[in-house]
Amino acid sequence: MNPNLSSEWLETNGIGGFSSSTISGINTRRYHGLLTAANKPPVGRLVLLSKLEETLIIDGTIYEFSANQYPGVIHPQGFNYQVSFRLDPFPIFTYEIDGIRIEKSVFMVHGENTTVVQYKLMTNREQLKLEIRPLTAFRDYHSTTHENGALNSQVETEPGQTTFRPYRDLPLLHLAHDPAEIDTNGFWYRNFQYRVEQERGLDFQEDLFSPCAFTFDLSARNKISIIASTERRDASDADTYRDAEIERRIRLNQRVPGSNKFVARLNTAADQFVVARQRGTTLIAGYHWFADWGRDTMISLPGLTLVNGRWEIARSILAEFAAHVNRGMLPNRFPDAGEAPEYNTVDATLWFFEAVRSYLQYTGDYEFVRTSLYTVLKDIVNWHIGGTRYQIHMDHDGLLLSGESGVQLTWMDAKVGDWVVTPRHGKPVEIQALWYNALRVVEHLARRFGQPSVEKAYEAIANKARTSFNEVFWNDESACLYDVVNGETRDASIRPNQVIAISLTNTMVSQERAASVLRVVERDLLTPRGLRTLSPADPNYIGRYEGGPPSRDGAYHQGTVWPWLMGPYITAYINTFGTEAGGRFASTWLESFEPHLYEACLGQVSEIFDGDAPHTPRGCIAQAWSVAELLRAIVEQVDESQTRSASAA
Repeated sequence: MNPNLSSEWLETNGIGGFSSSTISGINTRRYHGLLTAANKPPVGRLVLLSKLEETLIIDGTIYEFSANQYPGVIHPQGFNYQVSFRLDPFPIFTYEIDGIRIEKSVFMVHGENTTVVQYKLMTNREQLKLEIRPLTAFRDYHSTTHENGALNSQVETEPGQTTFRPYRDLPLLHLAHDPAEIDTNGFWYRNFQYRVEQERGLDFQEDLFSPCAFTFDLSARNKISIIASTERRDASDADTYRDAEIERRIRLNQRVPGSNKFVARLNTAADQFVVARQRGTTLIAGYHWFADWGRDTMISLPGLTLVNGRWEIARSILAEFAAHVNRGMLPNRFPDAGEAPEYNTVDATLWFFEAVRSYLQYTGDYEFVRTSLYTVLKDIVNWHIGGTRYQIHMDHDGLLLSGESGVQLTWMDAKVGDWVVTPRHGKPVEIQALWYNALRVVEHLARRFGQPSVEKAYEAIANKARTSFNEVFWNDESACLYDVVNGETRDASIRPNQVIAISLTNTMVSQERAASVLRVVERDLLTPRGLRTLSPADPNYIGRYEGGPPSRDGAYHQGTVWPWLMGPYITAYINTFGTEAGGRFASTWLESFEPHLYEACLGQVSEIFDGDAPHTPRGCIAQAWSVAELLRAIVEQVDESQTRSASAA
């Protein structure tokens, strides 16, 4: 049989580390591994333990149920013995060999760089042994490792504990285990190949070092535990860790409204992006390769922390980002190596205001906003009025002007060398919508906090911006909004950014025009997996996201489908066409989308999809705002609209 290489699983530890592979056990990415530790949470990620080679010995006969891709061959082919895979609640693999059934489970300990692997014998049999040989990488998760003479192959062993540190500047790897015979002869396994990296035009070959092997007697016990960690652990605690993690996940789903299985799965997925920093909490933008980004965090915050009642986490995130505001700008990225934050976006800061508005909608916690955020919010607006980095400033018409050569400032931020694929300099449509929303949010807060002069000042600017926007952004010919206005230039590209302009609570667009926008977007951009980033009728449209980095970056926002955009689309649809029609549309679309949770990373939502059918999943296997905006749309819009409709009936 052929192995399943497209279905993947992901386990996370709440501090940026993760464990992941395919359900067949073949690592197809350099990011796959049993223990990728966050050495400087939530960044500094290191692939320490790549995988475990597993051999079952029955009456002296050897059966291998591992699987690896080598040049021209898959060996061994343990997937031939695999009879099932399920998330219950974490990955569980079931193998059947010569009448022997074994279940293997993998999970991570929350808050630790610790992965627990357990093997449970479901059928008793004498003369049964299990040999486990760890394969280690010890490298940055963006890289690959190759056979080298610098590696220290020494292994330290004691009862139930084996420790390995191949390089002095990297962490120790502790392997806690049940009683076993230990062979400390180490050697290299060469030429592993990672199919997905090869397709992406990246380094796809690796050598892995095996420091030792464990042989467990399954005749004496029916369960084996191995705990891989950067800390010393005891294998006898494996069941305790397991029970604690199951209980933690049960508690999480008790906080989300309703009993919909789709909602529960999305809420479980949402938890994987919530991670601790050295100070406070943040949100990982996507797995495997993203860290925490300002834009992604602010867009994702309502869906990941508010709809499910995790308000204390929302407070922590808002306060932490507020503390890093500089010259009126929110950080767009905290680099992996811990350098200074990067301030290179026009929209992350403006999404901050929408996150605050959403926080108040859910919590009514004006005291926190008054004491911790209000001064920062006013300072941000004032910097944007007067001007900050990248020529971001308010123009004479009250709208926000931004951009300079060679810089990409909006969420459509792909860049290949010096080529900015979608520069969008001038006045992008969603930036004006977010700017107007920010003004209205601070106007509301000034009124609430008894500052009438501040209230009137921001009200006047907001009114001016709304008038200007409606004068210059409406495209009569296409019956929708221009994507960018720059002086006398009007970009008439049909893109989804205009949906954001009609989805925000504080909108400048009339209901009639919003309805027209939605009809155009439905005609050109709507797919079963989200909204295309460019109309297929546009000569610049690219329908498939594939090839090497230049090819993929060139397609990233030129037709590629993004599911996160369905959050604003559903909100705008319900606001425009009413709760009954909007709820009906949203429920139908979400029902058709739900199978995706079982086609790529199981239980998760991909970052992007091809613009052309069959809309193959691409990019990150798990993306924060994809999950967040779908979860928010369901809880805020669909569930509420159905409740309102039922009440009216």
